[in-house]
Amino acid sequence: MKERRDAPQDRGCMVGIVFFILGLGTLLPWNFFMTASLYFQGRLNTTEWSNGTAVVRKEYYFNNWMTLLSQLPLLLFTLLNSFLYQRISEAIRIGGSLVFILLLFIFTAVLVKVPMEEDCFFSVTMATIWFINSFGAVLQGSLFGLVGLLPQKYSAIFMSGQGLAGTFAAIAMLIAIGSEADSETAALGYFVTPCVGTLLTLFSYMLLPRLDFAQYHLNKSSKYEAETTDGLLKESGTVENGKLNGHANGSTACGADEAESDPSSDATKHSFLSQEQSEKASVMEVFKKIWVMAFCVTFVFTVTLSVFPAVTADVRTTFPNNKWERFFISVCCFLIFNINDWLGRTITTWLQWPSKESRLFPALVVSRIVFVPLLMLCNVQSRSNLPVYFPHDAAFTVIMVLFSLSSGYFVCLSMSYAPQMVESKDAETAGALMTFFLALGLSIGAAISFPLRAWV
Repeated sequence: MKERRDAPQDRGCMVGIVFFILGLGTLLPWNFFMTASLYFQGRLNTTEWSNGTAVVRKEYYFNNWMTLLSQLPLLLFTLLNSFLYQRISEAIRIGGSLVFILLLFIFTAVLVKVPMEEDCFFSVTMATIWFINSFGAVLQGSLFGLVGLLPQKYSAIFMSGQGLAGTFAAIAMLIAIGSEADSETAALGYFVTPCVGTLLTLFSYMLLPRLDFAQYHLNKSSKYEAETTDGLLKESGTVENGKLNGHANGSTACGADEAESDPSSDATKHSFLSQEQSEKASVMEVFKKIWVMAFCVTFVFTVTLSVFPAVTADVRTTFPNNKWERFFISVCCFLIFNINDWLGRTITTWLQWPSKESRLFPALVVSRIVFVPLLMLCNVQSRSNLPVYFPHDAAFTVIMVLFSLSSGYFVCLSMSYAPQMVESKDAETAGALMTFFLALGLSIGAAISFPLRAWV
């Protein structure tokens, strides 16, 4: 109890502010490329005139490919990061990822001023999206591990920062559209914004070692890992000398008798640490306890990514030829989605219903599939198969509010319920499994978006 009493305080909530900024920085790549879909489509889906009719020369399906090539590296590099964290230091993984993300954002900003043939621009942009989200996956996985070493409220602060990343990108796009500058200059200003945001994230991470509260918790974890490793090494040495009697006593060959006679010796302490480590449940055992939550987080993101933004970004206003048309997608699609997704996550701080044991919880998650046909029947353009049943802007807006609010709410509940369903020693394994299934849901949703958009 003495450690708790003597622990330093988070003065001025500086550590909370740092992790909020770090959370914001992790999702800047995905959100800034997604929100800029109108800019990319403007450079790719150019039109030519035939008999007085404007015809799109080539359809690139930018939203579909952008979503898929954002989420596949998230899935792959989330898995890779589970091996990297043991071999590459945290500073290199986090700091290096931020530096490369910054360089790729600078490259994207420069590309705004570079004239380029459409096919070449599409290929370069897709490669940029792949690499920037690969580094983003390593960054996100590493920061989830880092914030997990602090009290639980800092995980909520970190996820709140992630939730506001999309709102930040949507507001930046609205400012760019509303400016009097030409479209090229506005796009340049838009992509300079995440450069500044990533630089701020890097400086925030560099500030973390100077904050006593953060170092207290991070060093405590490092000390525990060092003691555990030392105990396991000593235990290994005992096995080699034939001293181990089938229990993990962690004593050295020359000190085995002392450890048995003195319960307070360091060797006996290492014995307890080694035994605690060996009692951790296997991944499969943990999965059997949390499989419902794993299914829920996968299904929520599968539904969300199957239509957002691949279908929703192509909805058109019923009030064309006015100023509102310029802002419609940025406001009704991206801004509304991100604000309500963040609100849905925040609501779970006060309301957690249904309970984790309730069968109603997965039933409500599955019921979200109704949003897929509802959004496909809005005024999506262009379309060739389905009729329009919800042409009005208000109908699309209401559907988007409910769609995004439920997405944020059920994702946050699933992620918070899973560690509560296992013993505390297995909470880290549960968190890692949930992160994998979260990425799996994003990837499945991105893949499904292709046939769904074609069906419209």
